Amino acid sequence: MSPRKAGGSSRQTVYDSLRRRILGLELAPGTALSENDLAAEMGVSRTPVRESMILLSEEGLVQVFPKVGTFVSRVDAARVADAQFLREAVELAALDDVPASPPEEIVAALRENLERQQVPGIDREEFFRLDEEFHHHLLSLSGHGNSWSAVASAKGHLDRARRLGLYDAASPKPFIDQHADVLSAVLSGDTEAARSTLRGHLRAVFEDVERIRRRSPELFAADPDAVPVRRSVAVWSN
Repeated sequence: MSPRKAGGSSRQTVYDSLRRRILGLELAPGTALSENDLAAEMGVSRTPVRESMILLSEEGLVQVFPKVGTFVSRVDAARVADAQFLREAVELAALDDVPASPPEEIVAALRENLERQQVPGIDREEFFRLDEEFHHHLLSLSGHGNSWSAVASAKGHLDRARRLGLYDAASPKPFIDQHADVLSAVLSGDTEAARSTLRGHLRAVFEDVERIRRRSPELFAADPDAVPVRRSVAVWSN
C-alpha cells in the first residue's frame, strides 16, 4: 500500500517505512539516499521524505552532509553499547518483579512463541520477529510490558548489529536454546539463573559486532564524524 493510501499522515508512513528498511538492512549502512528517488518510489512529495529524514537523523539512523548528500548511518558501536545498557537494565530488573504465579496467558504465549522459534529452517527475519516478541512477553510477565516501546525506540543501532550477527550465524539455535533456558529458570523461580542467562544472551551482540567489524569494517563507523568524500560517487572516509 502506498503512503498516499495508507492510514495516518504521509510523514509517519514514510518514516515508518524507511526506519523499517534501515533496521532490516534493506537499506544497508552507508547507502546514499535521494529524496527525489524515495519520493517517486513511495508515491509522495519530497516534503514527507525530507521530514522523515530529519526524524531519522535525530535517531542517528541517517546522516545528512551539506553539499555531499544523505546517507544511512553506519553502525555505531558506541550507540550499540548505550542501547544494550538500557535494554539489559530494563529486562534484568523486570525479572525481579515476576510473581510467584505468573499470568497463565502470558506463560502460554511464551511457550507458543518458543515452539515457533524451533520450527526447522525458520526464516531469519521470522526468527528476529519472534525474538522481539519473546522479550516483550518476558517484560509483560512482570507487569512491565509497556516499557518495551521505550526500549524498542532506543535500539536502532543495536537492532542492526543484532541482525548482522543473526545473518552471520550458522543457525539461530544457540539463541533459541538461551531463550528456553531463560524461560525455564523464570518459571522455576530461579531468578538468579534467569538473570545470568539473560545477561549473557543480551551481551552476545558485542562479540558479533567485533567479529563482523573485522571482516566488513565498511558497515561500522570508525569515526562517527567521518564525512563521505564526493568523487564520481560519494565514498566514505575513515
